[in-house]
Amino acid sequence: MPRLAADTMGAYALSEAGSGSDAFALSCRATADGSDWVLNGQKMWITNAQEAGLYIVFATVDPSQGYRGITAFVVERDAPGFSVGKREDKLGLRASSTGELVLQEVRVPGGDVLGEVGKGYKVAIETLNEGRIGIGAQMLGLAQGALDHALAYIQERRQFGRPIGAFQGVQFQVAELATQVEAVRLMVYNAARLKDAGQPFLVPAAMAKLYSSEVAQSVSSHCIDLFGGYGFTQEYPVEKLYRDAKIGTIYEGTSNMQKQTIAKALMRG
Repeated sequence: MPRLAADTMGAYALSEAGSGSDAFALSCRATADGSDWVLNGQKMWITNAQEAGLYIVFATVDPSQGYRGITAFVVERDAPGFSVGKREDKLGLRASSTGELVLQEVRVPGGDVLGEVGKGYKVAIETLNEGRIGIGAQMLGLAQGALDHALAYIQERRQFGRPIGAFQGVQFQVAELATQVEAVRLMVYNAARLKDAGQPFLVPAAMAKLYSSEVAQSVSSHCIDLFGGYGFTQEYPVEKLYRDAKIGTIYEGTSNMQKQTIAKALMRG
């Protein structure tokens, strides 16, 4: 923790080519060798893959145990057999590296198990549950940013002798967008409040993540419309926000996975 707070970036390595929404269908294996563990496998879609110095790598110690075989290991970037592979060429979030990790006979000391052997799924779930609030906040920021740019533009751009923001049709559009953004803000803040208070936050966080990602896409798309042809160019920043918003419905749990989480909790009463 002192290293991560001072001079080292971390990365969370759960996803694989064959385990996305089915997060614990891992093929990455950890085999005991005395007091050490030897890791073999490949990780995909890892944020900060290029920059991190420490990685939390999830691997199974016993595939027959399903999720109860999952264990979290802290792996150093310079560990023999560990390498960073291809960097993905993404639609959005291009300032953040996303890439693959390759582990070939990577030896990890037993003391570098994070938590307990076979309890890595708890580490993963807790991180994902809390991460939904963070993604909600990210999508809120994207939507608010797009709206702010659009509000400034519609008061500058003139057509038919007056700013386009003077037209009622445009005013109604921005009013609707602002209302959606404010609804997202309240949902995200509420989920964060519940989490900080130690109260159940699973469903509010899933709802916030689901709705914020949809609103971010919708708001940024409508803001491009308000910019007209300029919105489709890189001269103004709304096209970037539109591209960045798309990932919200995919990572940290797809929209369908959020709906499943919400529905299951509601049916349990």
